Amino acid sequence: MAAHDNTIPLENHPLAHQAILEFTLSGRGTRDITDAVGKVVRESGIACGVAHVFVQHTSCSLTITENADPDVRRDLETIVARLAPDGDPAYRHDTEGPDDMAAHARAMLTDTAVTVPVGGGRLLLGTWQGIYLWEHRAAPHRRSVVVTVLG
Repeated sequence: MAAHDNTIPLENHPLAHQAILEFTLSGRGTRDITDAVGKVVRESGIACGVAHVFVQHTSCSLTITENADPDVRRDLETIVARLAPDGDPAYRHDTEGPDDMAAHARAMLTDTAVTVPVGGGRLLLGTWQGIYLWEHRAAPHRRSVVVTVLG
């Protein structure tokens, strides 16, 4: 599967570049989007600045975490499942099923945006860092991620 399913270029300025990346996720878990975000940075032509990455949804999130050992991401999933379990009887919001409110809580506990420095026309992530789109719903979903590169 490609790193991203679709890129929508937006109106750009010499010191700013923006694109929307579309991803289809199979359900709960993480997806490495580092290469797709890096491609937007390269295409921007901006050598020095920041890349702001924002997911346009309330039941998934973004995170920068370990990119070498997938056990880290599995363990993070275990931790958020303990903090926001599916089907808790105290939840009122369950319109889309028992994972609905838990997904919103997990997104709030994590984050919907990350910012990464850009230098030499590339993301300046650490050796073991990757950018991950973290789906908190159990069912497949299509997600939109806005990448804005500012120089």
